[in-house]
Amino acid sequence: MKKFQTLLYYCYSPIENAEQFAADHLKFCQSLNLVGRIIVADEGLNGTVSGTAEACEAYMAAIHADERFAKTDFKIDEVDEPSFIKMHCRYKSEIVHSGLRDPNVIDPNKQTGKHLEPAEFLAMKDHEDVVILDVRSDYEHNLGRFKNAVTLDIENFREFPEKINELAQYKDKKILTYCTGGIKCEKASALLLKEGFKDVYQLHGGIIKYGKEVGGKDFEGKCYVFDNRVAVDVNTVNPVIVSTCYNCGKTTPKMINCANPECNEHFTQCDECGDKMLGCCSEACMEHPRRREYDGTGYYVKVPQPVNTKKKNATGCFEGFEG
Repeated sequence: MKKFQTLLYYCYSPIENAEQFAADHLKFCQSLNLVGRIIVADEGLNGTVSGTAEACEAYMAAIHADERFAKTDFKIDEVDEPSFIKMHCRYKSEIVHSGLRDPNVIDPNKQTGKHLEPAEFLAMKDHEDVVILDVRSDYEHNLGRFKNAVTLDIENFREFPEKINELAQYKDKKILTYCTGGIKCEKASALLLKEGFKDVYQLHGGIIKYGKEVGGKDFEGKCYVFDNRVAVDVNTVNPVIVSTCYNCGKTTPKMINCANPECNEHFTQCDECGDKMLGCCSEACMEHPRRREYDGTGYYVKVPQPVNTKKKNATGCFEGFEG
C-alpha cells in the first residue's frame, strides 16, 4: 500500500462568509500537512488535496462531519508522493469558472442532469439514441476522451454556454455528459436542460470514478488532472493512445508544460521532440531568456499566468494558457 493519497472532490453547498471560510480552511489543511489546491466560493467547494493516508482520512472525516458537505464524494488515488508542492485555498466567484453565477438561472442544488453511476453509464453509452458529450477543454479531450464522444472546441469551460447552439442537432437524443470528476457536468447539464434539451444525464464522479469502478472501458487515451501528475491512466480494459505530438505528429501519451514560463502551454510532446525542443512548443520559446531547464517531465511549479488561450503571437509562440 502506498504511503500517500490524493483526493479529488467537490460539493455544491452554500457557504456563508466564504472568504473567511477559505482562510480558516487553509490553516486547517496546513495543520494536517496537506498540499493541494482548493477553491472556495459562495456556492461550495472544489478541491484536490494530497498527503499521508492518515491526513487524508482526517480531512475526509472533517468534511463529512460538516452538514453542509456531508454528501461530498471523494475520489481517492494511492500515490507514491504528494501530488502538489504547496497548499492553496482561495476564495473565488465560482468553484468552476463557467460565467453562470446567477443561482436563479443555474443552481446545481435544484436541477441537473440525471446522475449515472459508472456501471449505468457503461450500460447506456452505446445505445443508438445516446450522444456522449465531453464538456472539458480541448487540451483535456485531445489527451483522452470516450470513444465516439462529441467534443467541443473550447479553451476553457466558461466558453461552454457559447457552444450550446452547436448541439441543437442532438436535442432529440439522450445526452450523457462527462468531465474529469463531475463538477463541470453539474452546470453543463443544468444549462442544457434550461436550453430545452429534455433527456440529459451526467457521469457521477466523472472519468476518475468510471476508471476505478468499471475499468475505464472505451475511454481512449489518458485523463488530464490538475496536479503534478498531469495525466493518469483510466482504461485497464481496452486502452489505446489517441494523442499525438504537437511538433511531429507521432502518437504519444505525454503531456507537458512549455519550458518557457511566459507561454507555459499544455501540449503533448514525444520524448524525442522533448529532447530536441528542450521541452518547448516552438523555436521562439526555445530562445526565450527565461526558459526553464527541461528535466524530461515537463512539469514546473506554476507561476501566475493566464493559460491555454491558444493564441499565438507573431513569432508563432503560444501566448499562454488557462489553469
